[in-house]
Amino acid sequence: MPIVLVGPMGAGKSRVGHRLAESVGAPFIDTDLRIIERYGPIEEIFEREGEEYFRIVEREVVAEALREEAVISLGGGAVLHADTRDDLAGLPVVWLKVSASAVAPRLVGGNRPLLADGGIERWSAILAQRRPVYEAVAKYSIDTSRRSVARIVDDITGHFGGTR
Repeated sequence: MPIVLVGPMGAGKSRVGHRLAESVGAPFIDTDLRIIERYGPIEEIFEREGEEYFRIVEREVVAEALREEAVISLGGGAVLHADTRDDLAGLPVVWLKVSASAVAPRLVGGNRPLLADGGIERWSAILAQRRPVYEAVAKYSIDTSRRSVARIVDDITGHFGGTR
């Protein structure tokens, strides 16, 4: 512990994280939800303060969460911060991969500031930029495109030695 989930928007980090936490008997922390609880909606933070400020707030919340015995879902861009990447070294980090065709329906109607202009094409460009970072921090990766949450959780717990 902690077990950390990383990946692009719409990969299923929150859904998988909840079920994984139940499976291993640990609390679940969604760093995006913690940011919302403390600072308000993410899209409003972007509008009001800009992405740079959001990344500072995100780093603070992520650093705090990584000190807890929990299953932790990081926002898609949290791994861009060098200190976060350093903090992830040695932790069980799972990269949840997803194809553009599978993620497109998951993103419909969402309030994701980085996708406001560009939709799935923008999502693909963001993933292309972040892919090397996800690969660098992950100890294990799994494609969530066409798999059930239960199967994904079983694969993750099996890879990391079952429940705690």
